[in-house]
Amino acid sequence: MFANEMNEATCIIGHKRSHECNEEVEEPQKTKKKRKVDEDTCQNQHQRKEKKSRLSAGLFGEDCEISHEQVYEFLKYAALGKRHNAAQPSWCRIYHRRHLAKVVVIVLQEVSQLYFYRFYLQFKHLRRAFQHRFSLPPTSANFIASVCGEGISMKHQNSIPGSASASNGHISKNSDLQKDPIIEKYGEEKHGLTSYILTLEEMRKYNYPLEGSPGCENYVHTQCESPRTDSSPLFGLDCEMCLTEKGNEVTRVSLVDAEGQCIMDELIKPETQILNYLTRYSGITRKILLPVKTKLPEIQDKLKKLLPRDAVLVGHSLNADLHALQMIHPSVIDTSLLFARHKGRRFKLKFLAKAVLGKEIQCENKVGHDPTEDAEAAIELLQYFIDQGPRKVVELNLETVLSAPNLMELSQQKSALQLQQNGIQKQSSEPPSIPKSWRFLDHLNATGQKTLLLSRKELASSGLCQNSLSASNKQILKRAIQEVPLSSFSIIQLALRSEHVAPDLVAEVCEKMRIKLADMLTVYAGPFDKDFCLNSLRREFKKCGPIHSLTVLTETHQPHICIQYEVLEAAQLAMESLNGADVAGSCIKVQRPVTVMMVDCDMLIKELEMDIENEGVIYVAGLKKTLTETDLHEKFSHLKDLQALFWPRDLKRGKHRNYCFLISNLRKCPRGSSRYKQARS
Repeated sequence: MFANEMNEATCIIGHKRSHECNEEVEEPQKTKKKRKVDEDTCQNQHQRKEKKSRLSAGLFGEDCEISHEQVYEFLKYAALGKRHNAAQPSWCRIYHRRHLAKVVVIVLQEVSQLYFYRFYLQFKHLRRAFQHRFSLPPTSANFIASVCGEGISMKHQNSIPGSASASNGHISKNSDLQKDPIIEKYGEEKHGLTSYILTLEEMRKYNYPLEGSPGCENYVHTQCESPRTDSSPLFGLDCEMCLTEKGNEVTRVSLVDAEGQCIMDELIKPETQILNYLTRYSGITRKILLPVKTKLPEIQDKLKKLLPRDAVLVGHSLNADLHALQMIHPSVIDTSLLFARHKGRRFKLKFLAKAVLGKEIQCENKVGHDPTEDAEAAIELLQYFIDQGPRKVVELNLETVLSAPNLMELSQQKSALQLQQNGIQKQSSEPPSIPKSWRFLDHLNATGQKTLLLSRKELASSGLCQNSLSASNKQILKRAIQEVPLSSFSIIQLALRSEHVAPDLVAEVCEKMRIKLADMLTVYAGPFDKDFCLNSLRREFKKCGPIHSLTVLTETHQPHICIQYEVLEAAQLAMESLNGADVAGSCIKVQRPVTVMMVDCDMLIKELEMDIENEGVIYVAGLKKTLTETDLHEKFSHLKDLQALFWPRDLKRGKHRNYCFLISNLRKCPRGSSRYKQARS
């Protein structure tokens, strides 16, 4: 795992448990048939023993960031398993966990993903050892404490998540407040609801359906054109989708008013055949939809009649709901943008409901999400924001709360504390003196499993387990080699010296990586005839992938062009398929820039292709605009080992790109074949 933008990176190692051979018992009177059964049984047992623990993560996509809470639930299940009521992680699955003998967490403080790719060729062993790599958001809290569910102070316990005064035990300094994205956008003073309505520019930026926007030609307008005031009526909207032949289509829509009263909750029959009901999220099943006759146009008409002319719609990532409904509404408030985070990241609705309102939604014991519940939560979040003002929202320190797992358990601890103060003892089979947030490591210690923390002196206050402090990284590594094999759960913390993480040095490394990536995305092609057609060349090179820029070089004796692609695979495909090819009547040469930083480019590309993370991944470019997801799956259905297909979208236009990735079960491409392909019609 990689920490994104700052501070820590975590790598998790799982070791296979060694098994002793079963003792043989001699029974000379056994029949051949019985002996055969015994041999088969032993063989089956041997096969079972050879099963290895593995991690399956469905995070192949544009956003591979996981939270510290997700790391915590992963470590908890890896260390404890089902025997101690630890659930499988929500974002991945650990197979054959019982074959894990120990868990080792290596924290490289101040080492980010930037450093990994800056010294990519040197990290050969690291690349081979760890197949899965995910980005982590920055945290101001103790990183080790957050991923182990520890380090929750009494100040945390004396604050109820969801109350106006909830915080991580301290009020942010004024200088920190001014840097918060909420304060930067809205200021510190309270405002009416009109201050939080998205502007036309914001709606365009965040892909809201607008008149004249691509793909919105047949959308229905709500006709709510009256001026908005701070007393305009609020309505919470949420939809649930199912996967159909057309893509994601709406199958349920809920509308609630400002009082939380549900004024509409309708099931919708999709236009095309359903491929996947997505019941885990939508709550929709075949049985539920079977008697439904209502079509989308009827819902659109009903919404138009229900909404007043000055209505303001509220929702969480409401753009997706409006696109699903194929409707245009001019005044919206998006709670995922209202509770703003740094660098455009967004809080999940479930987290905000718990941390701000103290409400549990999208509970795991329920089948699917309840759109009425979600719409009501969005309304209440906006009302909280308006009533308390931006400053109070910032003082909730939501980033810190997010990094502290077991939010629900914190609330339960506070409730228990209040009951005790009132002289009421809560009945429980568990000792009330042990906070639930501490039980991760307590369970390990109680079952006789040794825990180990090796770190620098500045981490002595973490209190996670029996700390072993060392003065240098070399001493930590030396002790780790000796003690990790004897421990069931180990955390090894290493840190760079301050001169290696100076701001000027980090900025210099970042700039070098930016220049190198730009060069790797760039190819030069030529020579061409003087009367060549630039548009035809653009079409030819675009078959390899999306083009960021294309310029004609006039300094050369014969015309050449410079193409910078948006993805590295596109540039490599152009190198492999067009170098030496006849293009526009000329036999051309395609090459990358020759600079000091590009001297080892060929070796770097080869290592990237051999990277365990990229094995079995095939890049396919030149996809036609008319293709649908169903067409694409049919096109590659003959690939027996095809595990998944990832087709990126253009975030601005909302349409699929002209390339995709095929993820195959094959660990390596067949000899003589390329992992870069052009689609053929």
